[in-house]
Amino acid sequence: MESKENRKFALLLVDDEATILSALRRLFRTLPYDLHTAQDGTAAMEILRCTAIDVALVDLMMPEMNGMTLLGHIREKWPTIKVVILTGCGGVREAVEAIQMGAVDFIEKPFENETLLARLDQLHHMWQLEQENRRLRAQFQFQFGFDQLVGNAGVMIKLKQMILQIALSDASVLVQGETGTGKELVARAIHYHSPRKTQPFVPVDCAGINESVMGSELFGHTKGAFTGAYESTPGLIRTAHNGTLFLDEVGELPLSMQAKLLRTIQEKEVRPVGGNQNASVDVRFLAATNRDLEEEVAQGRFRQDLFYRLNVIVLTVPPLRDRRDDIPLVANHFCDRFRTSAGQAKTIDADALACLMAYDWPGNVRELENVIRRAVAIGHGDAITPRDLPESFFLKTSRVEPSSAEPVLVDGDSLEAYELVAIRRALEKADGNRKRAASMLKIGEATLYRKLKKYEL
Repeated sequence: MESKENRKFALLLVDDEATILSALRRLFRTLPYDLHTAQDGTAAMEILRCTAIDVALVDLMMPEMNGMTLLGHIREKWPTIKVVILTGCGGVREAVEAIQMGAVDFIEKPFENETLLARLDQLHHMWQLEQENRRLRAQFQFQFGFDQLVGNAGVMIKLKQMILQIALSDASVLVQGETGTGKELVARAIHYHSPRKTQPFVPVDCAGINESVMGSELFGHTKGAFTGAYESTPGLIRTAHNGTLFLDEVGELPLSMQAKLLRTIQEKEVRPVGGNQNASVDVRFLAATNRDLEEEVAQGRFRQDLFYRLNVIVLTVPPLRDRRDDIPLVANHFCDRFRTSAGQAKTIDADALACLMAYDWPGNVRELENVIRRAVAIGHGDAITPRDLPESFFLKTSRVEPSSAEPVLVDGDSLEAYELVAIRRALEKADGNRKRAASMLKIGEATLYRKLKKYEL
């Protein structure tokens, strides 16, 4: 289902008369709405299942499924959608019933276009305010807490303590870790717990900037410095003045840019491309890499002096496989984030959770995020089950060394073989204690007992 982020206000028109739908489409076509139409309740339900809708205009009298019945389904399954009932034959009793069932308005046909437009404009404005409030709440939570750095494992507690400790300093920090571990989240947490938290945090994807324009992007340029430079720009470093500049994948910087960046860090000033004067900057530098920069220095691909400037403090973000006990917490965090537009949060059933716990997560938290996003999008029930997980997920071999009795998962192996690996691993960790093993797998002891019988363990 489409995300609520960065999309138009979505309006669903439901009426069994094609002429009415055509007239409503003409009425709304110049407005910034995403329009959807259906000629009966069943078609409307299909649209609602796969499309994020904000307001539904529903005709009261329709064959098979009338407006009241459709309203009831919407309120039950998609309670955040606002419903306006339209009718040519209703009265006070119907209006009261519709409002009691959760409709936001009841408008009789024939209606004045201006009346309907004014009501929808109000609902659109309410939606815009809700979107802005959601954005501000998310920003506030992110800035003043560790909401995005989910995890209670010992290594994560230690990482958060280090963040709080070094945030007060202005020293450069090098954040190391595998791809997908959340290095930018760590950098943002450092910034938002620092005295610079009210100033800009500017992330720079060093791997994503073309080398030919990198100087201009980082250091800015003057008007006329090159073809197409119609006006001066400050560059990303000066944009971060008084705040924090985060150099993601800093190991991808070409040597020529490394030399200029070193000078900027040392002298606290930049010279824009085409300029003849330096501009002072006050910036805290954070950098991240999944490369071994010491090896890059030894190979001559990274300047040793820049390495020492960035390497004042080193933070290492642990891979997900090294904090396996956090997997249920992180997975449920993503479940909550990727809830459908109806506000229906999914849960993860015990079998699916056992699969998540057994997997080795080479792509780390980012891979887990994508797996949960997909499962929420394609799942049909209230809970994520193993069938909602990607097929390729079960064909990848875990890096954890299996015992001689454990099956090695290869193309064609079943979910049961994967489940068996998870159960054996939990029993080994629990020294054969079934109650502790069931707790590790997040399933009931009776469920574990049935599976032990099933696999003749």
